[in-house]
Amino acid sequence: MDILNKIKKAGLVGRSGSCFPVALKWEMVAKASDQKKYVICNASEGEPGVKKDGYILNNFPVKVIDGIKIALNFLKADKGFIYLNPEYYKKYHKKLKKIINTSPIELIAKPANAGYIGGEESSILNSIEAKRIEPRLRPPFPTTNGLWGYPTLINNVETFYDVSLVAASKYKNTRFYTINGDCLLDGVYELPTNYTIEKILKLTKNFPNFPFFVQIGGDASGLILNSRQLKRPVSGAGSITIYSQQKYNPKELIANWLYFFKSESCGQCTPCREGTYRLMEILNSKEINWKNFTDILDNLSDTSFCGLGCAAPLPIKSYITNVLSGMPENKINLGPGAKKIICGCFK
Repeated sequence: MDILNKIKKAGLVGRSGSCFPVALKWEMVAKASDQKKYVICNASEGEPGVKKDGYILNNFPVKVIDGIKIALNFLKADKGFIYLNPEYYKKYHKKLKKIINTSPIELIAKPANAGYIGGEESSILNSIEAKRIEPRLRPPFPTTNGLWGYPTLINNVETFYDVSLVAASKYKNTRFYTINGDCLLDGVYELPTNYTIEKILKLTKNFPNFPFFVQIGGDASGLILNSRQLKRPVSGAGSITIYSQQKYNPKELIANWLYFFKSESCGQCTPCREGTYRLMEILNSKEINWKNFTDILDNLSDTSFCGLGCAAPLPIKSYITNVLSGMPENKINLGPGAKKIICGCFK
């Protein structure tokens, strides 16, 4: 059985957070008519709270390189690249170079000033091509118009690790989960993909005995769920961050999320550049206009150029809907009657 059919049979999806079918992406690049093709392993891992790719590079680098070589051979690609964030490059480049040996794979350090958006797949293309590091307009997609205009396969570290297992008939439908936050046994765990959040926390002895909520998929763009919403699998980048409900001030939490998106905006599009700034401005004002705040959040979702701006409303809206709406008024600390006004805006 060839590798594409093996990947299809395994039902493998990308582990970067998009959950795009791996076989479909490989097939799209394979069908592209150009003779020259490239493969990129995205090891930028810039989402706060997600540490699984670093764990894999440290513990299973041979399998990652093997997965990249399999892709190169399948696509008859000219060259592969491993795009590492500065921390990973410093830690692992010597080990990886030794494993790569004479294979046509080059290590590239993500520029220190590239920020979170430097890990977006079309921004990676611009970075390698020494252009301004910002997302490209899509379509066309990297699968047909990638590096220097040629078809390019971009998968993340865990995906190439899984491909290696699939090729060796050792894939067991597991994935890596990062567990962070208010827990004793934080770290990276490999467990079945269909385990619920609740089951994972209990199995790893991280299920809290205090009022809590969680953020799934990253500490910036991840979805917020209360403790009664955990009977579902972990989506996205596979992280679970636990928050003690008594420990965090709602305004400070919202401000932290907004500060991340404002700081990491590449400035290319007006909705994200100006919207995140205005949201911080409203939140820091003496009298918060929650109607304007909500309108700008909705605008970010609808009009931002790339996933950064589109993702900014998710943690805030889900926190207000799933957590803040159930908190006592005297625990919110946002002013008299604030809970009713805020929750009314976010229905």
